[in-house]
Amino acid sequence: MKISKIIFGLIIIFSLMISCKNGNDKADGYGNFEAVEITVSAENNGKLILFSVDEGQSIKKGRFIGYIDTIPLTLKKEQLQVSKSIITSKSSGVLSQISVLEAQLRTANISKNRIQNLLKENAGTQQQLDDINGKIDVINQQIRSVEIQNSTVVNELKSIDVQINQLEDQLQKSKIINPIDGTVLVKYAEPNEITSFGKPLYKIANLNTMQLKVYISENQLTSIKIGQNVTVKVDADKSMKNFEGIISWIASEAEFTPKIIQTKEERVNLVYAVKVEVKNDGSLKIGMPAEMWVQNSKQ
Repeated sequence: MKISKIIFGLIIIFSLMISCKNGNDKADGYGNFEAVEITVSAENNGKLILFSVDEGQSIKKGRFIGYIDTIPLTLKKEQLQVSKSIITSKSSGVLSQISVLEAQLRTANISKNRIQNLLKENAGTQQQLDDINGKIDVINQQIRSVEIQNSTVVNELKSIDVQINQLEDQLQKSKIINPIDGTVLVKYAEPNEITSFGKPLYKIANLNTMQLKVYISENQLTSIKIGQNVTVKVDADKSMKNFEGIISWIASEAEFTPKIIQTKEERVNLVYAVKVEVKNDGSLKIGMPAEMWVQNSKQ
């Protein structure tokens, strides 16, 4: 009888230990690690002449990766520059005509002033003044006509300059420059392949800082806020490995619970997505499952 009481007591203690453990060892959120992934695409059409990228390679921001064939663009630019030179020479001829006419206009105005002074002294005639005024009108009309011709030439030059600027922009975009510090996740192209505008070349992500996306219930919202420090746990060899994390984003709208939610009771409710920034020591990978713990007492 005494032995039975002892066994019964041990069973109760063991049950209490398990119930306490289950109550305290439940994480505040479950999710998987993500990273901000950027797909670098071609910004021009042509053959991929140089493309020095390998999966798993760490690349610095601004590094020259390769370039797309630029010979057709260069030839077209040279052709436009020749056309510009020809049109510029035409414009110079037109401007010289305007200079001659303006010189004639200045001379005619001097003659007009002289005739007007003679009229005041009754030494000139109205006919002389009318003739010089007529000559000035003709010169002004000729200047306007030449200026109209020159405006056409100027517009042609502006059009060519715009085309040259567009080609220079395309030439610049033929260079493949890495946009961020990161690690190459996927390589989509190889050297000497024909690529086109918008075609993906490689995918890169900064893995130094990872984002753990977890889901929490509505009644947990009051216990967290953006900027709050939390503990993130991942599976290790024989235990859990802890990381420090900071809540960087909380969804403003609820959504149906994803498969990552652990219990059946939680899966029937709406939850809110939360992102936690975690410094990566090299062991964290995209897609790796993890837990978020808010209370220090649960660590």
